[in-house]
Amino acid sequence: MLLGERLGQGYYLYQDIIDDNGPLSAGFFTFMDLLFGRSQFAYEIVGRVLISFQILYWNSMLIKFKAFDVNTYLPAIIMAALFHFSFDLLSLSPALLGSCFLMLALGQLFSQTVLQKDTSESTLLIGIYAGMATGFHPNYILFLPYMIFTGIAISSFSFRQLLLSLVGYALPLLLISVFYFWKDGLEEAIQIWPLTFLSEKYEYQSLLNWLILGIYPLLLAVVGYFIATVLRGSTINQQKQRQLVIIWLLFSAAEFFIIKKQAAYQLVILIPGLTYLITQFFLNIRKEFIAKIAFYLLILGLPASSFWYWQQTIPDSEYFVAKSDAEYSGDILVMGDNLSPYLTSMLGGPFLNYRLSQLYLNQDRDLRAKARLFQMLQKQLPSTVLDPNGDFEKLLKQFPALEVQYKKTSSGVFTLKK
Repeated sequence: MLLGERLGQGYYLYQDIIDDNGPLSAGFFTFMDLLFGRSQFAYEIVGRVLISFQILYWNSMLIKFKAFDVNTYLPAIIMAALFHFSFDLLSLSPALLGSCFLMLALGQLFSQTVLQKDTSESTLLIGIYAGMATGFHPNYILFLPYMIFTGIAISSFSFRQLLLSLVGYALPLLLISVFYFWKDGLEEAIQIWPLTFLSEKYEYQSLLNWLILGIYPLLLAVVGYFIATVLRGSTINQQKQRQLVIIWLLFSAAEFFIIKKQAAYQLVILIPGLTYLITQFFLNIRKEFIAKIAFYLLILGLPASSFWYWQQTIPDSEYFVAKSDAEYSGDILVMGDNLSPYLTSMLGGPFLNYRLSQLYLNQDRDLRAKARLFQMLQKQLPSTVLDPNGDFEKLLKQFPALEVQYKKTSSGVFTLKK
């Protein structure tokens, strides 16, 4: 919300605002702010619309390309239940936006398992969708090697098809680069975007939290894979599709080594693969009694237990923005992880993601880079700066022309001189 609100005032990500969201997500949040402002309800509704699209699309792809021996809407029901693993999976996020395009790419890869003709359009779309996903959520760059590996090993890409998919992948990123070049911010984008993979991680939720809730659907997925692979026969196309899904899950798990915000909404990328394997379990289990119990435990038990579990586990977590007792006039800048002052004030200044900003500010700079940083600060002077860790005070000492514009009113608080 803060990012969309700030960009809507005429500023640009990377060039004016230091944050780790992808540029396409930043543009989408700007559009959301233009339409709805700070409406949490709007974010929930749009998130659910995107979830509905993913559910319907994935189920239709599984039917269209005959992933199972029977046409069924069971994957849609299972996928809807898995989205209720956590409350933040249901709301709008960069991971959800990017995953929509990754799912479109996965659907095109599935098409490669059944089409027996020249598929230039499909291979191009695979690359374009994967590039769009990276533009929304930079962590999804990990699916570039997934696209290359599965394209060659499973879909038997020719060199021309591989080259076409790589060109498609580069196209959205090239257009983003052209935009920043046009706005004279390409240098900042090139400098800051790689830093998003190097900044300190926010561990909002532990892996143990996820494992406690996720052990049951993971168990169903493992059993489903075992049954489908060992005990039941399948066509060549179905074997290829299963391989695509397994490798997808491996790359999805690898993504959690590079994410910088460890929260459950990042798990959205695992849901299509788990849905596929769990559906295998229910379609191939022979004992109806076991299937019914397992089905209701998943469809009703998972959402209910997750609601209770998160209510008990993280009511006081830093993952939630707590209400602030103090109110500040004008726009403010918080040089820390606590975003609660923004509940009643607007963002002022360039440093939205604190830990990424720390990494950015601690870099060595030549005279030209210092001049660009000073221009960034001078362009948007916040009325009040909350500086609990002394970062802004160090910054002021580097720029005497900026230091004379502020006065220290109390410990860790600077205000702009009138």
